Amino acid sequence: MQHMTPITIVDYGAGNLRTVQRAFEYVGAEAHITGDPDVVRQARKLVLPGVGAFGKAMERLRATHLDEAIRERVAEGVPLLGICLGLQLLFDESEELGRHEGLHLLPGRVRKFDISLKIPHIGWNEVRIQREHPLVQGIAPGQFGYFVHSFYVDPADPEVVLATSDYEIEFACICARDHVMGIQFHPEKSQELGLALLRNFATFGE
Repeated sequence: MQHMTPITIVDYGAGNLRTVQRAFEYVGAEAHITGDPDVVRQARKLVLPGVGAFGKAMERLRATHLDEAIRERVAEGVPLLGICLGLQLLFDESEELGRHEGLHLLPGRVRKFDISLKIPHIGWNEVRIQREHPLVQGIAPGQFGYFVHSFYVDPADPEVVLATSDYEIEFACICARDHVMGIQFHPEKSQELGLALLRNFATFGE
């Protein structure tokens, strides 16, 4: 079995952490959960999960100094994976309930769906790979991810878009620039596709 560096899952009070942890363990990776910024500063791979409101999540990250710890480790080259709200937090800002500043790790902003379909977008949608990256290596076409979201990321740089999906409009659902990566849908709930993505992150750079 390929070696996998231990994974640190960031706990800032917003996420289904145990499900993510179990999914990583299922693919053979060691994963632990922490809300301690000093532990984050020692992490060799980071996962930022999350559900809920962007502004509240950033407040909690700032209040616990986890935002600083995450940015420091990313600057040092540590791989980071954002999941659902965690992907959105990687970007510069969000228009959810006002304007809120994000982590500034990927360029662009988070926008609300302005469509006729029911919001939030809940359910299975096809994920279409747009370009190569280790996170999406070996992902076969025609697979589906499980989405639960009312907002979507609008990257300023199209090169960060690894995959798209459709909900009346086309939107980015997997993004990455080098070692900073994010997934809009829930890989821990997305069966074969989700487990493949988590395995790819767990072996990233090994």
